[in-house]
Amino acid sequence: MRIVALGGIGEIGRNMTVFEFDGKLLIVDCGVLFPEEHQPGINVILPDFSYIRDRLDDVVAVVLTHGHEDHIGGVPYLLKERADIPLVGSRLTLAFIEAKLKEHRITPKTIQVKEGDRRTMGGFDLEFVAVNHSIPDSLAVAIRTAAGMVLHTGDFKMDQFPLDRRITDLAGFARLGAEGVDLFLTDSTNADVPGFTTSEKDLAPAIDAVFRTAPRRIIVSSFASHIHRIQQIIDTAHRHRRKVAFVGRSMVRNMTIAADLGYLNIPQGLLVDFKKLERSDDHKVVLICTGSQGEPMAALSRMANKDHAIRISEGDTVLLASSLIPGNENAIYGIINALTEIGANVVHKGNAKVHVSGHASAGELAYCYNIVKPRNVMPVHGEWRHLRANSEIAVATGVDPRNVVLAQDGVTVDLVRGRATISGKVEAGLVFVDGDSVGGITEEDLVERRRLAEEGVVTVLAIIDPDNGDLVEVPEFFTKGFSCSDEDLDKAGAAVEKALRDAASNRQGGRRQDPEEIIERATANWMRRFYNRQPVVTAIVVDA
Repeated sequence: MRIVALGGIGEIGRNMTVFEFDGKLLIVDCGVLFPEEHQPGINVILPDFSYIRDRLDDVVAVVLTHGHEDHIGGVPYLLKERADIPLVGSRLTLAFIEAKLKEHRITPKTIQVKEGDRRTMGGFDLEFVAVNHSIPDSLAVAIRTAAGMVLHTGDFKMDQFPLDRRITDLAGFARLGAEGVDLFLTDSTNADVPGFTTSEKDLAPAIDAVFRTAPRRIIVSSFASHIHRIQQIIDTAHRHRRKVAFVGRSMVRNMTIAADLGYLNIPQGLLVDFKKLERSDDHKVVLICTGSQGEPMAALSRMANKDHAIRISEGDTVLLASSLIPGNENAIYGIINALTEIGANVVHKGNAKVHVSGHASAGELAYCYNIVKPRNVMPVHGEWRHLRANSEIAVATGVDPRNVVLAQDGVTVDLVRGRATISGKVEAGLVFVDGDSVGGITEEDLVERRRLAEEGVVTVLAIIDPDNGDLVEVPEFFTKGFSCSDEDLDKAGAAVEKALRDAASNRQGGRRQDPEEIIERATANWMRRFYNRQPVVTAIVVDA
């Protein structure tokens, strides 16, 4: 069996792993990665489907471990290439992906499973195991083939007191371990955090304190899929006799689905439309919205920028009930500063115990290794520091260091006769979604965008005699995001004129150089020499 991660290794997000056996392909998860500051204009980042694009007919199913965007967000783009790939997942996970696909006008073929179910898809015998995470209905999957058994945890932790009382099935892990797990793919996100992850229930006192002391409105920002946290907010609001409203399309959609399916319990009369809350007393109001990661278009970011129907004012309390995803720190602290400037009291993980991770810490991982006793280990879902820490835990619990595979996106791992080894590498680059364009933007384009943002742009309009290539009049300069005096622009014009004369005198065999290139090069060189800047230079040449 061949295992290829097309995303999710060396990064937090874009999770997608392809399993190949006997000519058939099984995909586990297909998520997105959210862009960082150095990727301006990008909506999301997809796994690279190049490896499987010519073999889409061989894909027997996509197994979705849970409903977070970094595990299901790429599914619409995959199904646009082959719409009838079966999606296998739990009830809530499928409900979330079906709602998402509806926006893309795709009706998927779905197969609903639950913990304890066993299904055969192509040559893959799949068994599903309950795991606890920050979203209900999460599943691990055991994949059996004639080449051996792989156990993929998905995202998980071992909270012994979860809000929904659905704990990670350690007995199921032990049973699979006794049968013989040939390769263990384990969540690495918190592998460098000692001990055990704090229980969700331990947040209740801090959240209650926020509600007890807030003098005016409470605005809670969370992931639109974090049902457990939102349930805690709803329960606390009910105790403090505050009305609740959901704000933001994804929040309203997901919470409606969760409530309809029975995963979210909302007391009768508690939930109202946020427009009606404008007429309520401030101390009786709770707004739950998206934007905890500083996303520019999310509700909280727009509130902070005073670009939303809801205006945050002095005395309001803003509760950020999510963790900081690596790479989002600057955006999040920018939101916190903007809200604080308005006069809001911002409560977040840094100053109160209002969030716990959904991932297993080092102690829990060690516990799982001792239960499963895998022959081979392949850490997944994490940056390099997480992967390395996870591999060290595996070795400390007795796994042979030679049987720990530290792979990266695109690396092929072959499981043969109970031994997992790296066998090669395939293309697994970043695929950027830019508006309605998928894959059209390259890293070179992003370099150009960063230059535009950081250095500005200079446009040179030159009128040239087509017969001899001379300037008919002084070139005109138009600048955006770049400051330059008129006197200096005259000097830049002289540099352009000299460059054109030199090019004409150096012309060989009657071959004429492109005047646009000459002007752009001369202008860029002058700007770099005298301003120590590198604006994007564009030349427009008009024949006289």
